[in-house]
Amino acid sequence: MDVWHWTSLVVLLCYSSLTTIPAAFYQAAAIDGASRWNVFRYIELPKMKSVLLMAILLRFIDSFMVYIEPFRLNAGGPRSSTTFLAMDLGQDVVSYNFSPAAARSIIYFIVILTITWTFKTALAIHESDSKTSKKITVTN
Repeated sequence: MDVWHWTSLVVLLCYSSLTTIPAAFYQAAAIDGASRWNVFRYIELPKMKSVLLMAILLRFIDSFMVYIEPFRLNAGGPRSSTTFLAMDLGQDVVSYNFSPAAARSIIYFIVILTITWTFKTALAIHESDSKTSKKITVTN
């Protein structure tokens, strides 16, 4: 249910990044006789990489906040078989176990912060690599 809920956002992000690719890239690929797969692999996918990384990051962060959908569907399922981390945290808050809830929420925050920092660092490294590869050196 959560996948169908957020698929439209990812599709819109991908479509918006595809519309920013200049037509000159497609024309050059047509002149070179590139197949549709090669156009996707060498033109579209590299241009969409930063948008896809952001979509993955947003979906990952949102996956920690999944509470309403599984709770409404089956409230954790038979014998807690489909209980998510956020549902355990919500159960602690409802039962007034604030110490474990506070500790668990801090751990969640640290995990999300660490993974977000890793994504940001990887994106910065990718951008710096792409900028250095675009530099043209002229030798005599």
